[in-house]
Amino acid sequence: MSVTSTVLTGILTSESVHARELPIESWAYGLIALIIFAVLAFVTASYRDVANRHRAKAEAYAARHGAEHGGH
Repeated sequence: MSVTSTVLTGILTSESVHARELPIESWAYGLIALIIFAVLAFVTASYRDVANRHRAKAEAYAARHGAEHGGH
């Protein structure tokens, strides 16, 4: 019997399967990911339309400084 067949026979006939236990239930990982993505979506949505909140202030600055920066 060759070494390869001995190793394969040992692997195939071994009855002990070492499964790692998770520290929490598997569905909880999905819930945690969903909560994290929801928080990140809220943070992203909070920056929506920030540039337009200060339009009057930007126009006043441009008027005082002669619009030297040109804008976008």
